[in-house]
This record gives sequence, structure tokens and C-alpha cells, in this order.
Amino acid sequence: MSWQQRIDRALEQRKTNGSFRTRTVNQQGSARYLMQNGTRYLNFSSNDYLGISQHAQVISAWQQGAEIYGVGSGGSGHVTGYNEAHQLFEEQLADWLGYPRALLFISGFAANQALIAAFTEKSDRIVADKLSHASLLEAAMHSPAQLRRFAHNDVGSLQTLLEQPIDGQQLVITEGVFSMDGDAAPLVEIAQVTRHAQGLLMVDDAHGIGVMGNQGRGSCDHLQVKPDLLVVTFGKAFGASGAAVLCSESMADYLLQFARHLIYSTAMPPAQACALSAALNVIRRDDSRRSKLQANIARFRAGAQSLPWQLMSSQTAIQPLIVGENQPAVNLAATLRERGIWVTAIRPPTVPPGTARLRITLTASHTDADIDMLLEALYDTAR
Repeated sequence: MSWQQRIDRALEQRKTNGSFRTRTVNQQGSARYLMQNGTRYLNFSSNDYLGISQHAQVISAWQQGAEIYGVGSGGSGHVTGYNEAHQLFEEQLADWLGYPRALLFISGFAANQALIAAFTEKSDRIVADKLSHASLLEAAMHSPAQLRRFAHNDVGSLQTLLEQPIDGQQLVITEGVFSMDGDAAPLVEIAQVTRHAQGLLMVDDAHGIGVMGNQGRGSCDHLQVKPDLLVVTFGKAFGASGAAVLCSESMADYLLQFARHLIYSTAMPPAQACALSAALNVIRRDDSRRSKLQANIARFRAGAQSLPWQLMSSQTAIQPLIVGENQPAVNLAATLRERGIWVTAIRPPTVPPGTARLRITLTASHTDADIDMLLEALYDTAR
């Protein structure tokens, strides 16, 4: 079989089973409204949970940073790319989250890949929640360590795996809030069994940071858990992009020596760090955005109880409606689009077979009328 035949076969398989992915070109896609080809849609697919991507202070900070530092960093942080703006934001972030150090990465995917590759050896075992993000599981599979996956949010399953003999060390991996189901991990219990097994705990809190905990400090703060490695990303509640790892002094120094994504990747633009610093100030000081988001979640869940599709038990901004098979989920998303509502259908392999869904995301930017419009469209479609 030639390269082209292999490519053609794989593409045809995706098209046949209704899982072929395409991208859409938007004129505006992160805010309350999404613009595409001159048509405006009410947007229920954005991860901009607090509406900060449109915040005037954040936009102004990025513009001012660009005027001072330009639009790029000029190199890796180990060469000339580490700027005073990066240092300041790292210090602010570490102080806010109660860790000695924070290290910035260009993306959450890069941070997760870098950590797992840098810390694990052949004699080690990685024990990860079965529904962990692709960046975590892919890195674990490619690492020299043994990978074992515990049943989703099942602490007993985790404990059983941790009790199995191992020559090396054990790294436990979970998310704070899971991106496809929207449910939260039992972090208190996970931390307890990990500590008992003398393992290292790594939590990716991409979907919890900014929206949960005191001042938005995230899932771990909400449950008073302090993992050894905390990954926070800035593409959701912070309204921008990038990520950071929170850890001890020695771990930060270790990562600066051995995390290849830090050593060999161009650093984020300093202007972006300026914008992220401004976003952090908004998150810390403006509780009204979190309150509005929680009110929107409650309004949607109360109104969606009688829908014919399975509403997951999520209490977070991620509200999945399980449709089942791929094509019906795609058709439902298309029908909503005809009503001026943008919701994305998520299909395998992103989610398990038979659980294709609408991944509805709510934000603080949505009004009560927006929520009601979505619910009315869903009920009309179900009739």
C-alpha cells in the first residue's frame, strides 16, 4: 500500500463513520457571538468562560506590551526569549496559587508533554485517569514509563494499580475538570491514595482555573488539594493562550534543564504575558463574572431536565448532551445552526464510541435570554 493509498483509506473511513473533521473560518469566534460568512450565531462552543478575551484592560495590556516589546519573543527562553514580562507574570501566578515557582509554556499541550517526558524513566509507572486529555495520554504512551489507566474518577481502581509492585516511581495524572464530560475529579481522595503510595500527583486544571475556588484559583484550591505539579492553561477562563506549570523550586530547576519544550521552543511573546497579567488581575478582583457563570449553569440545567438526550451531571461550564451516534449529533448541531445557534458536535475518537454529543459551553457573557433561546431551540428540535 502506497503512502497516498494509506492516506485516502484513512480519510474515507472517517467520512464513512461520520467522524471526518473540518475547520470553519470565523470572523469572530471566542465571544458571545460567532461570525461566519457575514452571519451571526449565538455561540455556545467557546471556552472563554469569563468573557475575558474581550475585556478592554486585557486588550489594552497586550497592545501596550507590543508597543514596548514588539510582537515576538525572539527565541527560546534559554537564549534571548525570557523577558521581564514573563518573569513578572510567573511571579504573580506563583504567589496567587501558593507555589514557589511557575514556568510558562506556549500551550497546555506542550506543558503536559514536557512534564511527562522530563520526569519519567523506564522503571516508572504512570497511572492516569482513563478520560484524561489527549495531551496527557499521548505523552504517557510515548514516555519510557509503563502506562496504566484507572477507571474514570474511580479512586479504588487507582489504589489497586498503585499497590502493584514497581521498581521505579509512580506518577498519578488527572484533570481537575474533564473537558468532554464536564465533571470534576475527586481530588481529595486521589491525593490521599497517591501520597500513601509515595507517588507524585499531577493535575491539569485547564477547565477549573479562573472559574472555581477562592478568587478563581481553580479545582485544587476549591478542594484544598495541592498537587506536586499543577498545570494551568490560559486558553479558557484567561481568554488567551499558553500555560504554566506550578511546582517546587527544585522541580522548576529540573524542568529548566530537561523539559525540551522549554529549551527548544520559542517563548510566548512578552506582550502576551502582559495581557495574561491583566487577565489575572480581572480574575482575582471580579467575582461577578464567576457568579454570572454559575447562574447561567443553573438556569440551563434547570431548563434542560426534560430534554430527550442525556444531560451529564456536570456542574461546570461544560454541559454535554449525549446524543449517541455520530450522524444524529451532527444533524442536531446543524439544525441548531439554522436557528442561529452555534454548538459543536463532538464525536469519536475524541469521545468513546456511542457517546457522540453536543458539547455546550456556557460563559459569563451569556444573558438569561441567550440561555432561554438555546433551550427553546433544543425543545423545538426534539418535538
